[in-house]
Amino acid sequence: MNNIKLVKPDIRYEREYLSFYREWKESGEDMVPWVISQAPSDFHGMLKFLSDHEQGIGLPEGWAPDSTRWLINEKERVLGAVNIRHRLTEFLYHAGGHIGYGIRPSERQKGYATLMLKLALDEARELGIDEVLVVCDADNIASEKTILNNGGKRDQDFVEEDGNVIRRYWIKNNT
Repeated sequence: MNNIKLVKPDIRYEREYLSFYREWKESGEDMVPWVISQAPSDFHGMLKFLSDHEQGIGLPEGWAPDSTRWLINEKERVLGAVNIRHRLTEFLYHAGGHIGYGIRPSERQKGYATLMLKLALDEARELGIDEVLVVCDADNIASEKTILNNGGKRDQDFVEEDGNVIRRYWIKNNT
């Protein structure tokens, strides 16, 4: 795990990102974090979209700027993606949190999510976020373990209109 790192999305990772995207689409699972559902058919356009979001350019009303990073290994294989929201909106406070993340299906249960969240917390700290809200669905035991492994302290759950229960955790991020 020594050579695994977060990187900014870049054209040099296009082939590997497309492999990551295709694998996830073929799995039929929901794409998490939300940003990976952006179709990469216009890869340059997708990179501009991600860069604009990080700079707060062209955001829909009520959205916060966000930074997307890809988790890669020493072979530059894209293992996962993380999206760091620079501040909380009302929606993010209840059901989205500061950080959303996902590991490609073939690379799960190898400790990558815990490492990716740890690295994302470092990035959030650089943005000045000292208390980080991370959430997961109540039935997502793997994500809950990832959050707990990174020091998450449980807060009050949020129940969405459809009855889905969102578990909310705060992580002190000023060490």
